[in-house]
Amino acid sequence: MGAFLTPARAAALRTRAERIVAFVKPWTFLWPPVAFAAGLGSFFLVDRQQWLGAALALGLLLAWALMLCEGLLSRLLRRRGQEGLPRAVTTFIAQMIHQETLFFTLPFILITTVWNSGQLVFAALVVFMAVFSIIDPLYYKLAGRSRSLYFLFHAQCVFLVLLVILPIMVHLDTGHTLLLALGLTVLIALPSFWNLVKKRSLSRWCLFLALLLGVAFAGWVGRVWVPPATLWMTGSALSPGFDTTQRTPQGEMALTPATLEANGVYVYTAIRAPRGLSETIYHAWHHNGQEMDTVTLDISGGREQGYRAWSHKLNFPEDPRGNWRVDIMTAGGQRLGLIRFTVADEEDEATLADGRIRASGLSRLNLGRFIPGREPGAESDTP
Repeated sequence: MGAFLTPARAAALRTRAERIVAFVKPWTFLWPPVAFAAGLGSFFLVDRQQWLGAALALGLLLAWALMLCEGLLSRLLRRRGQEGLPRAVTTFIAQMIHQETLFFTLPFILITTVWNSGQLVFAALVVFMAVFSIIDPLYYKLAGRSRSLYFLFHAQCVFLVLLVILPIMVHLDTGHTLLLALGLTVLIALPSFWNLVKKRSLSRWCLFLALLLGVAFAGWVGRVWVPPATLWMTGSALSPGFDTTQRTPQGEMALTPATLEANGVYVYTAIRAPRGLSETIYHAWHHNGQEMDTVTLDISGGREQGYRAWSHKLNFPEDPRGNWRVDIMTAGGQRLGLIRFTVADEEDEATLADGRIRASGLSRLNLGRFIPGREPGAESDTP
């Protein structure tokens, strides 16, 4: 290394890097909106822009290696009587990659978030990190004074990009994606706790392992707050009848105890997933806060309008009146939707099942009128 990187060459490289940063920095305000636009385009063209996710993942890996090696290389250079790597340059590169990551993944998070659930907290965290990354004084202060938090910040960026690119690139379902993302995030967060074992002792090693296990456990328990970034509802309907030939809901009725007992209810939903992805969806529904039933539907990705699935439910409690809540969950425990409806004696107080297919808005404030539940032998669509 000494023969190749002479003091003169090292100085020239540092000077060139600093000049490039000085030239690019006035234009960095364009980077976040460009990254956001790329993420938004990739969301709607999720089957056609896989290379963006691959490039982003590679950039994050290089940034992680850069942050890990920065101190080591600086110490090696100083031992040879040379100046260390410019911290401003390496931090600038990492900041650009973090901004690209956060603003690229932000549309996926915002559009798939169920806003009337705990996912609001996770979405708010991503928004906060995105804003934080473009405020230079705060970002550079974090990078310079709190390396542990800085590595945690980077680990969260890795977690976000894995949530987005793994289902798209390798057709990994959301459950396995979440497990792999959590595992790699914990691995990349290791440097955040490494200072605990600089003074080697049994108690410090135990604390180090406890923190790692605690982070992994907290991530797994909090998975219900993490939106399935590449899986979303495109339409849903509730109806008293269903045309299985045309695969369309039909009819209209108010959800009263009498109509439910006489007709049951059909549920129709269309869920969009990346091409090649097969996913299992669970519908857990509750009556007055008590869990009543869990329904399983298998979907396949690739259909532009969403994979159409329906179920017919006939068995209801003896007294079905009251408030109902339905959680639409992935196999990994992530929530796709949270729906509330009411069964009442009076028709004007009961939810109306009118058979209309309602497109899910991009705001995701409420993912349709989807009420789960099915009898054994209920049918599902093939795209």
